[in-house]
Amino acid sequence: MRTRQKQENAMGKFEEVYKRSLEDPEGFWGEAADQLVWDRKWDRVLDDSQAPLYRWFPGGRLNTCYNALDCHVESGNGSRLALIYDSPVTGALRHYSYQDLRDEVARLAGALKARGVEAGDRVIIYMPMVPEAVMAMLACARLGAVHSVVFGGFASNELAKRINDSQPRLILSASCGIEGGRAVPYKPLLDKALEAASHKPQGCLILQRPEERCELTAGRDEDWQEALSGATAADCVPVEATDPLYILYTSGTTGQPKGIVRDNGGHAVALKWSMKHVYNIDPGEVYWTASDIGWVVGHSYIVYAPLLQGATTVLYEGKPVGTPDAGAFWRVIAQHGVVTLFTAPTAFRAIRQQDPQGAKIAEHDLSSFRALFLAGERCDPDTLLWAQDKLKVPVIDHWWQTETGWPIVANCLGIEQLPVKPGSPTRPVPGWDLRILDGEGNEVPRGTIGSIVGRLPMPPGTFPTLWNAQERFVKTYLSSFPGYYQTGDAGYMDKDGYIFVMGRTDDIINVAGHRLSTGAIEEALANHPDVAECAVIGVHDDLKGQLPVGFLVLNAGCARPVEDIEKEAVQYVRDGIGPVAAFKTALVVQRLPKTRSGKILRGTMRHIADGESYNTPATIDDPAILDEICEALEEAGYAGRRA
Repeated sequence: MRTRQKQENAMGKFEEVYKRSLEDPEGFWGEAADQLVWDRKWDRVLDDSQAPLYRWFPGGRLNTCYNALDCHVESGNGSRLALIYDSPVTGALRHYSYQDLRDEVARLAGALKARGVEAGDRVIIYMPMVPEAVMAMLACARLGAVHSVVFGGFASNELAKRINDSQPRLILSASCGIEGGRAVPYKPLLDKALEAASHKPQGCLILQRPEERCELTAGRDEDWQEALSGATAADCVPVEATDPLYILYTSGTTGQPKGIVRDNGGHAVALKWSMKHVYNIDPGEVYWTASDIGWVVGHSYIVYAPLLQGATTVLYEGKPVGTPDAGAFWRVIAQHGVVTLFTAPTAFRAIRQQDPQGAKIAEHDLSSFRALFLAGERCDPDTLLWAQDKLKVPVIDHWWQTETGWPIVANCLGIEQLPVKPGSPTRPVPGWDLRILDGEGNEVPRGTIGSIVGRLPMPPGTFPTLWNAQERFVKTYLSSFPGYYQTGDAGYMDKDGYIFVMGRTDDIINVAGHRLSTGAIEEALANHPDVAECAVIGVHDDLKGQLPVGFLVLNAGCARPVEDIEKEAVQYVRDGIGPVAAFKTALVVQRLPKTRSGKILRGTMRHIADGESYNTPATIDDPAILDEICEALEEAGYAGRRA
């Protein structure tokens, strides 16, 4: 029997809410869990008997899909808009009510069930940004199956690794994706991956897109629409709160991908809580995360969190620029009445590079728009201030990771908007007790850079383990600083408790014994009026240990001599950081190498500069960019060796 307690707006000042989350975590998260529909209530909120391995809501049973779709329909909100699919690359625009989406998902779940998919089975989803991909995730959740989304178009060898590790019963895919205005066939990549993989799934469902259809492999592949045409809608299957909802693979340093596991109970509790308290989104409001479902941001804030909250989510198949121009985001906000946008800083740097004065903003009615959230990589103050100036709304930098599933540090607009400090994502979110430690595990003074760690237990919604790799989980994340989660990021806490994330711990460079943040040097470079985007790496130096080298991407239309800008950039660092940075090399390039989520591949650039062998990352947006980086480094006298 399903029970649901009346939702309360437990609003309060930030200090009060934060303090309670640390002093009474079981009471705090128990109240948050009461906002969901449970088939069976938990035995206890937190199981700490296996510390440092913690589990939230053991004994509880629920279904994530039911809480995301069915409960809204059953409470009389079936006609409310759930999903807007906006695809400038194909011209498609579709709207789905909660009733529509629930019915489509139930039918797809029925098709999967008819093909043997049961609770606990894994299903790989290798698809573009189309509604069917969202439906596939929810259909797996409906059956209690574990989905693993792999970027459509991801390299075959990387897909094969994920097939072998997760051992899916089925693979759901599509004939193609759209990248750069052209169709990218997925089927040849899928075929090659299945040929290389030692594990063979039972079969594949293939969505035929009109932009480019594909040949189906007899005996293995089925047409998506044909499979659904005879399907019977499937009911929700309750699962344990501690059962896995999904596996999301992230690249590991060993070459073996790490399968981040997300559980059902803690995940649903944390995401629903965050929609109101972090993003200040109410049911029925239009919320847009401009990301990809292949990333954790897409899992959490395109698919699950908005639907758990009863909001309207936007699924956008396009880019911030080029589909058709730097006004693409403003068109979507105006057309659909978006109240809050969440995207990556790199998207805004791309927009700014193409439209430095923000002229495109004035072409659209943004009266509905009230907040911009940025995450995915460190947001330099210059980008934040530009967005704040042009949009005239709060611009909220916040910080989290694939592992955590939702924010670690943020300005919680739904509790109390705190003063913005450019360069800081503000303060730890309720549930997170952050400390800054030195290499020996001692807390460092305020303002001193060290390793950012979170005191255990981590709050609900974070990852309880790695898929089939618990020993690796403990060694990678819990061993360096016993009693703490090692984030792998470096930074400091100021006197007001604000966190400044300066980069990964390996982005802290040592110049003649001085520990310097590449992020701080990037801040100085970003102040140059002609610089749209920049990245700094530390390269080997026999005398000083390491020296910083900067890469600059200039604003569109900049016609000034490159040599002048490079000299000025060096002076900007000297003025902003001081001679201690020993910054002497700034190189103008056309583009920076990035992952498809917009993260700059600083580690790969560093390997190139030091003449070390490297593998082209599977997540890279365009491998050809590395050749330009090599050439720029070679001209500057660095190794620049190609893999």
